[in-house]
Amino acid sequence: MPMYMDRHDFVDVTAGDIAEAHVADVDMQDQYGVEYLTYWFDPDRGAAFCLVDAPDLQSAVRVHRESHGLVASQVIRVDEESVERYLGKIGVRPLGEPYVESAFRTILFTDVEGSTSLTGRLGDVAARAILREHDALVREGLGRHRGNEVKHTGDGIMASFSAVGAALEASITIQRGLDERNAAAEIPIAVRIGVSAGEPVTEHGDLFGSAVQLAARACSVAQGHEILVSSAVRELARGSTHRFTGLDAVELKGFDDPVQLFQLHWRE
Repeated sequence: MPMYMDRHDFVDVTAGDIAEAHVADVDMQDQYGVEYLTYWFDPDRGAAFCLVDAPDLQSAVRVHRESHGLVASQVIRVDEESVERYLGKIGVRPLGEPYVESAFRTILFTDVEGSTSLTGRLGDVAARAILREHDALVREGLGRHRGNEVKHTGDGIMASFSAVGAALEASITIQRGLDERNAAAEIPIAVRIGVSAGEPVTEHGDLFGSAVQLAARACSVAQGHEILVSSAVRELARGSTHRFTGLDAVELKGFDDPVQLFQLHWRE
């Protein structure tokens, strides 16, 4: 059965209100052959996201409309594996128990600079060995800072974090680990990193579509050894000890207007 995630935007709604609405959904769901699995609620951003198995989108919408009238502003189709990679294991909570859990995530991309030319110079076997070193160092950084690996991109890794600070610390850990590796290596690795942040259901219709696209584009314009972050990440890091330098706005593919990025300083 297909799986959907929807988005609700609220003003002055409490965790208790959302818990009651979820109970109402569960009470009615059998009438339409759907199953409301869980939800995320972020009162600071005034947003809730529901996850549901349903035979079709219309059936899921009917349950919301008829059980409590809180109809979603947007609905996208998702798959369980992607949801768990971005948001973590889908949990089961006691029905009706109010809770607050944000679905906002920080997205990180790494990319080995010049990976194609690396293969041309060294051959497939040696180049793959170097890429495996990259993978190991990135995964070590993710493990230390509670990052979820979303996918391997061939010459990089995409990951998700529930906290901006953790994503920034993971980026720094990765670059410092590569620095240490390069100091003793015959062939250095230059890795660029892009970081952005956002919510799971946006106007683009893909899971974390805008945040993923911006993190990937930031990574693509970074130089080797650089960490570039979006303005949202910079704002969320205010008050932390991380240091940034603002860059001139750049044209990025898929974005109508020039985008300002910030360079994260990671060398001590």
